[in-house]
Amino acid sequence: MPKEIIINSLNKNLKRGIDYIGVCCVFWCHDAEGRVLMHKRSNKCRDEQGKWDCGAGSMEFGETFEDTIRREVLEEYGTTPLDIKYITTKNVLREHNGSRTHWIKNLHWVLVNPTQATNMEPEKIDEIGWFAFDKLPQPLHSQIILEVDIIKKFLNKNYKEKQ
Repeated sequence: MPKEIIINSLNKNLKRGIDYIGVCCVFWCHDAEGRVLMHKRSNKCRDEQGKWDCGAGSMEFGETFEDTIRREVLEEYGTTPLDIKYITTKNVLREHNGSRTHWIKNLHWVLVNPTQATNMEPEKIDEIGWFAFDKLPQPLHSQIILEVDIIKKFLNKNYKEKQ
């Protein structure tokens, strides 16, 4: 059996973030008017069901951060980014259903046209909505609170945008 087939068959049982470190791009879509796009996670999501979250997705082999953001924004919200700003990279160690998880997240601030954003993943997303950055819906995904502080510092340093 060729080596590639053996490796691919072994990898089918491995889970990102559990069996090996997962790498994802997290994106906060905004409208340049102080609002951010959030979605409520459905009961079919792997964790934190019923909580409000920003967008995110795993990187695929050969993608840049920007490639992943473009693909995921289109997949989740049916629109394309007008501008993508890298904020930071963070190591995320958590526990889910008794298992340790390990992700590397690359956080981004992404401008989109708010009139084009729609829920393209109704099986994973119960609803989407635009919210003032200082009036986010509840309950929030556990990572959101950490990200809000990071984004506020980023915006204060780089923009005069409403928060």
